[in-house]
Order: sequence, then structure tokens, then C-alpha cells
Amino acid sequence: IKAIFVREGDFVTAGQVVAQMDTDVLQAQIREAEARLRQAEVDIAVARSRLKQRESEKTAAEALVAQRQAELTAARKRSMRTTALVTEGAASQQEADDDRARMQSYQAAVSAARAQVAASEAAIVTARSEVLGAQSAAEGARATIEKIQADLTDSDLKAPRDGRVQYLVAQPGEVVGAGGRVLNMVDLSDVYMTFFLPTLQAGRLAMGSEVRLVLDAAPQYVIPAHVSYLADVAQFTPKTVETASEREKLMFRVKAQIPADLLRKYIVHVKTGLPGIAYVRVNQQLPWPAHLQLQKLP
Repeated sequence: IKAIFVREGDFVTAGQVVAQMDTDVLQAQIREAEARLRQAEVDIAVARSRLKQRESEKTAAEALVAQRQAELTAARKRSMRTTALVTEGAASQQEADDDRARMQSYQAAVSAARAQVAASEAAIVTARSEVLGAQSAAEGARATIEKIQADLTDSDLKAPRDGRVQYLVAQPGEVVGAGGRVLNMVDLSDVYMTFFLPTLQAGRLAMGSEVRLVLDAAPQYVIPAHVSYLADVAQFTPKTVETASEREKLMFRVKAQIPADLLRKYIVHVKTGLPGIAYVRVNQQLPWPAHLQLQKLP
């Protein structure tokens, strides 16, 4: 942990940076990844240049094949004419042999040119593989950079919602493992009071029923709430109670939830753990007594 920016009891808002982790190692890693990316981009440029060179060599080799093929065609025709003239006695045998040798030379030249084309095609395949390899290296470096940048973003610990810092779990300079806790926050948008009712009263209560809360710390204010939870089993009682009189003594846990809009309005004043009294009406037709009537809060 590099720094903690809040203290116990501070109110924080959603998105507020509450602590920062040390990022020296991550900064070194991202510099290394950026260097790999730059090298990969250079390799891509070199590989593409080499590919263009190989493609040019292939084009030149194909042109040479065409040239040698034309020369071979001309030499073949000349050899055929000379052979015919030898038969007629219009040319010497030496001339026919020379033309035949020249034709064979051009045949060899055509074969050599075609071999050069094949070599150029193989070189192009290799050059394309080099381009793909360099591009893959660049993509890998970019992915590494994105991952490290995400880790750097996560190194700033932000409050997930509005709330109050209850206590610090760790201190600056301490090492926290993955998933470790740095501080404890209380979600002030989800505040309720837990109380207990006997069997008879709990059975008459419905989910969503109105509740009035009076806190010991502020007895002059009546806080509206509603029933958000009714336990389906008795609390702190034997699992099996045989007699009706004993069953009437069972206590059921109830939660009275304070409206979220009211909490948002007074959120900086909201505290947890305060004791108080919860009032419910088992008969919803009866009005609230005067001292539990809602008044405008300051």
C-alpha cells in the first residue's frame, strides 16, 4: 500500500479514491512491454519491406522467363529451318549443330529462370510469415500493455458507493495480497433496524408494513421505515416447543428498512449501530399516536 487518503469515520462518495497501491513494478513492466511493441513495429516494417522486395524479385524473374521463352521459341524455329536447309544442301551441318546447341542453351536458360521464379515464391511465403510473426508479437505486446494499464487503474482503490469508513484494516507500507482488504466501509444507502416481536404480533405483521423508528441519540425525531424482512423461524429459542404457552414466547426477527431517498437526503448524517425503538401497528386501521406522527426533518 502506497497511501491511504481517508480516516476512520470519513464520509466518502462513489468513485472517490480512498487508497493507492504501489505501482513501481507495474510501471517497469509497462515500459518493458512498450519497448517490445516498438521493436515489433520495427520488425513489421522491415518484414513488409522484405516482402515487397521478394515480390519485385518474382516479377523480374517472371519477366526473365518470358524473355527466355521468346528466345527459345526463336532458336527452335531457326534450328528447324537450318535442319531443313541441310537436307536441301543449302546449309552446312555445322550451322545446324550450332543452331541446335543454341536452342538447348535457351532451354536451359528458361529452366533456370523458372527455378528463379519458384525460389522467389518460396521467399515470398517466408517474408509473409515474418510479417505475420511480427504482427503477432505487436498484438501480444499491446495486450500486455492493456492488462498492465488495467492493473494500474485498479491500483487506485475507489469507493464503490457512498458510505462511511468504519475502520482501516491495513496501513501504508503493508503488503496486501490479491483480494485483501484495506478498509471497511458501511453502505449508508442500505440502513435498517433489527428488532424482535413475539409470535402473535409477528404473525399479524405483513411485509411492507409501516414502522416508526425513534433513536436514542435523537428522540425528538420520528423516522419512517417499512418491514423488509420477517424471519421464518424463531430466534434464540429451542428448535421444538410442545406447548401453546411456550410457543407464544417465541421471538421472531424483523427488519425495518429506512427509505433510500430519505437516506440520500441526509446521508452525511447517517450513522450505524445506534440503538432505538421500533414501533409497528398490528392493526393497520388504527392511526399512529400523536408522538409517532411524522414531522418534517431538519
